[in-house]
Amino acid sequence: MTRLGFNTRVSFPTGEAARGLRDGISLFQAAEALGYQSGWAYQRHFDNYLSSPMPFFAAAGQHTSRILLGSAVIPARFQEPILLAESAGTADLLIDGRLQIAFSSGTDQWDAIFGSVPHSPREEGQRRLARFLSAVAGETIHTVTEKKGVGGPPIGTELKVTPHSPGLRDRIWYGSGSTASAVTAARQGLRLITGTILHDVSAGVSFPQHQADLIAAYRSEWTSAHGTEAPPVAVAASILPGTTGELRDRYAAYDLERRTSGPHASRPQGALTPTLTAALPTGMLMSPVYHGTPEEVTESVLADPGLTAADEIVLFLPPAFELPDNVRLLTDLAETVAPALGWKPS
Repeated sequence: MTRLGFNTRVSFPTGEAARGLRDGISLFQAAEALGYQSGWAYQRHFDNYLSSPMPFFAAAGQHTSRILLGSAVIPARFQEPILLAESAGTADLLIDGRLQIAFSSGTDQWDAIFGSVPHSPREEGQRRLARFLSAVAGETIHTVTEKKGVGGPPIGTELKVTPHSPGLRDRIWYGSGSTASAVTAARQGLRLITGTILHDVSAGVSFPQHQADLIAAYRSEWTSAHGTEAPPVAVAASILPGTTGELRDRYAAYDLERRTSGPHASRPQGALTPTLTAALPTGMLMSPVYHGTPEEVTESVLADPGLTAADEIVLFLPPAFELPDNVRLLTDLAETVAPALGWKPS
């Protein structure tokens, strides 16, 4: 591992969104001071979490100077790709080319709000993602063929998204949970980040092994498709070194809650109650939580083939944790476990 990041949902109790957003910015500042190379924020609609990453990153970028700011993940199914390309280009230029965007295809969860489509959500997500990629790459998205309305460009004008941020296309990632989607991402020239939920896992295969196999398939397909070495791969993980007995007890309680309540354990006050439980559908697995003393956690991480295969480990922060809790966890990881994995702060 050569890079270290973190993933936050920028969560907040009901009625305290302003404080939660400001605390999110403070978290990025603290991580940068500790030498973290990246910070990621999850997008979640209609709940007590960050719903609009681009303005948040533009703001956080004004309070930091080095750390990369990334979305992990944005469901492409719910995006208008041209509008997103415009806001992404604007945010990236404002923060000096430090924006990273990770996508997923998305589901039909919010079709009643964003509108349904005549084909599968995954197909629609891939269609919108392809249009977004063309737009941020600076390609022509439309050529004017007829005059409509008052004013406007002349017929024959090639329209491209502005502002264009050179290099942004190379910082687009895909949040993959399956080998098939990782292979597709490699063919598309997208970077790879894996999350804490994996899909299409064969019976008898552990989460760490499936993650390692997924990463290997991505790298192999990238080399085959592009003739070059694959770019760095990032993995999200729950790595909670307890430097005190009190912290070890708290992290153990979080692990228990996650194993008994499912991946949506640890919610801020007032957050929606999810329907997904610990009884995950067949073929779906949730990542382990590594907790204990720093020495015990280091040993567990080094024994995990998925984490040791990664170039960047992204610490998944428990969503109900407050700013002081998160800063303490970031600090302890950076000062104890991460150096033993070969990491050096920026």
